[in-house]
Amino acid sequence: MSNLRIVIVGASLAGATVAVTLREDGFDGEIRLIGAEAQLPYNRPPLSKGYLRQQERFEDQLVKPAAYYAEQRIELTRGMRATAIDAKQKVVALEGGERVVYDRLVVATGGRNRALSVPGANLEGIFQLRTVEDCDRIRTIAQRGRRAVVMGLGFIGCEVSASLRQLGVEVAAVEGSRVPLARVLGEEVGRVLADIHREKGVALILEDSVATFEGTGRVERVRTRNGRVLECDMVVAGIGILPNSELAAAAGAQVDNGVLVDERCRTSLPDVFAAGDVTNHLHPIFGRLRVEHWNNGYQQGLAAARSLLGGTQPYDYVHSFWSDQYEHAIEYVGFAASWDRLVFRGRPESRKFLGFYLKDGIVRAAVGLNRGGDPEDPKTDGELKAAVDLIRNRVAVDPAKLIDESVDLRRLVSAR
Repeated sequence: MSNLRIVIVGASLAGATVAVTLREDGFDGEIRLIGAEAQLPYNRPPLSKGYLRQQERFEDQLVKPAAYYAEQRIELTRGMRATAIDAKQKVVALEGGERVVYDRLVVATGGRNRALSVPGANLEGIFQLRTVEDCDRIRTIAQRGRRAVVMGLGFIGCEVSASLRQLGVEVAAVEGSRVPLARVLGEEVGRVLADIHREKGVALILEDSVATFEGTGRVERVRTRNGRVLECDMVVAGIGILPNSELAAAAGAQVDNGVLVDERCRTSLPDVFAAGDVTNHLHPIFGRLRVEHWNNGYQQGLAAARSLLGGTQPYDYVHSFWSDQYEHAIEYVGFAASWDRLVFRGRPESRKFLGFYLKDGIVRAAVGLNRGGDPEDPKTDGELKAAVDLIRNRVAVDPAKLIDESVDLRRLVSAR
């Protein structure tokens, strides 16, 4: 395989992980990694947490330092967009006219923020958070005593609200659901998080939405559909992302809420693979899904690299993610778009519990608030690690045993 030329479009976490894994697994051919951002490939989670709070350095978020790419003969092109893929000729066209030939191609183009369609969205002081430059602009305004409106209470909205409060910014958060993160975690867990944010001083404007942004040249207030008027110095909108699948779609790849890939990260185009936020992947446990968390970008990058090298192992990672809000740690494993029962080990009001999302008697996902161990650490023999095994093996479980603190979760797996 040393004669192969592998091109990766998207110098994201997933794209960079593909390149790094190829080298670490012994691939000796040509690798070219092409990214639209001027920065080296970096990790995005700290942008809403430690980096936003100016507690972490950007250099520490790099996937690899600059010298690594030169040492490993990975040709890294930054600040350059791919404009077209010719799957028949196996050529990628770049801005400026360069045509890059490949033997195998990886699409790791990630996602982009949803466009704000609210009147007044063109005012200064309205931000979305995706890149380090976005975060730097927010940091310049996020000073003690300033007033911010956060639009949306998904993970980005919750984390940004927490970080801004820790910086001394006054925060009002507008969310259409009855509680934060209701779609992902359910109302019972969402109520706990709502209480935490309120105690930290966040004004929660729930079951409401932003109607207009108002101000003279710069945002000065937000008006909601229910008639609330929120004076502010800045707005941070966390309204989700869309997959950057247009490049692959124009080349003829099958696309549906992302680039469709099989269990080996292969697209419908010959010798074209995909990884990360842009993919809608076929999972042996959860079916088709698109996942936007760091763990998936990293794990699918590993899987795509190994498929490029001829591996046949399906990408069967049991998805997980984490979120830090104030001093509280949220960890989640599995995937549950819906569930018919949610049971708790530990009382939710204690803020130290596990929640199990069941459908038809089978655990589909689990969440831990300040409890559960790290499912990614092989040295950790925690409860969430046992929950991963329950999910992977599709174990039918008596909910009473999940609730019972005296029952070792590991025994539920071994009993099967």
